[in-house]
Amino acid sequence: MFLLLRDLYRTRRQLALQRPKQPSSLAVRHVDAGSCNGCEHELAAAAGPHYDLARFGLSIVASPRHADVLLVTGPVTVHMRAALLAAYEAMPEPRIVAALGNCALGRGILAATDALAGPLEDLLPVTVRIAGCPPTPEQIITGLEPLLHKAATT
Repeated sequence: MFLLLRDLYRTRRQLALQRPKQPSSLAVRHVDAGSCNGCEHELAAAAGPHYDLARFGLSIVASPRHADVLLVTGPVTVHMRAALLAAYEAMPEPRIVAALGNCALGRGILAATDALAGPLEDLLPVTVRIAGCPPTPEQIITGLEPLLHKAATT
């Protein structure tokens, strides 16, 4: 194994490969604001070994204090509103909010009901919108990858 790593290191130096001009990673905090779990299954698939979200520099973290991106799934229910806002406030600046799935975008099958706190965009400034019911792992990766470039400019 050591010989393989040494050879890879030498090859990289010989080719003079450039480092990317984007941040090496972004930490994503996922909040389920009341979804059916369809988006969560696709997000788990995107983070799994087949799609490997981490190879793009995107990792899912457990605490909003460590997060660069707040990824929200589902329509925001009345009971989850306070927890969602608390997670957003706990994030360091600059805060990026991504809406994952049609429900988070306010286009879900649930219409105006007393159980919903309103569209996510009325509660938080949404930067990235990833449509789908549920979006595929490819759509999730395609939607989150530009955040690396956005974070580099902020």
